Amino acid sequence: MWGGSIIEHFFGRTNQGEPFQFLSGSHLIMVGLLVFLAFLLYFYREQIRGTVWGQSVRILLILILVLSEVTLTIWYNYTGVWDAVDTLPFQLCSISLILSVFMLVTRNYLLFEVTYFLGVGGALQAMLTPELFYDFPHYRYFHFFLAHIAIIVASFYMIWIEKYIPTLKSVLKAFLAINIIAVFVFTINKITGGNYMFLAHKPSNPSLIDLLGPYPWYILSLEFVALAMFFILYIPFALINKKNRQ
Repeated sequence: MWGGSIIEHFFGRTNQGEPFQFLSGSHLIMVGLLVFLAFLLYFYREQIRGTVWGQSVRILLILILVLSEVTLTIWYNYTGVWDAVDTLPFQLCSISLILSVFMLVTRNYLLFEVTYFLGVGGALQAMLTPELFYDFPHYRYFHFFLAHIAIIVASFYMIWIEKYIPTLKSVLKAFLAINIIAVFVFTINKITGGNYMFLAHKPSNPSLIDLLGPYPWYILSLEFVALAMFFILYIPFALINKKNRQ
């Protein structure tokens, strides 16, 4: 019985502790972990590039990403909440996670071009403004943050270790990709009755999307927001390329 209560406390559907709070200690710790890991990867990039350590980092990221998705499916089934309406991997961060895995496995440059903008843009926003009910030490707390950290670090790995650099054309490719994905997800929503990528209606909770107009016009506004975000993510590389040309 004691063991069962422990499992329920860390893995159950009911949140037995305090709900997650924005900018709480548990939130800031995970944001700090992201900054720390990104700093380590950048600082030691020369030492691990082309070595067994670099390959170990790549494999570790793949394992974290795959296990996060597998364990989430297990959690959905264990708690009895699995439903095609809202638990399929068709939210933007889930799609970015899957793309990150294939990017790391294949080291395909086109996948990097798309994954960098979709993954870093979406996962960073999720890290800073989490839509999360469960707090430390629940499984969902660790899953949410570790999965999003791994998505971001995966793209940084490709930049700092594999030396992949996005170009202005990469911005346009990523924008085209997210629209192709949106058409596919829109179809999934019609089939399942879901609201993946918020393409069927606005989120039920208050969000920044509320400022973008009524349905379906906010979807057009999201297009401009996404394109603006992609250009912001490209700015550091535009400055580097300009400096190298001088």
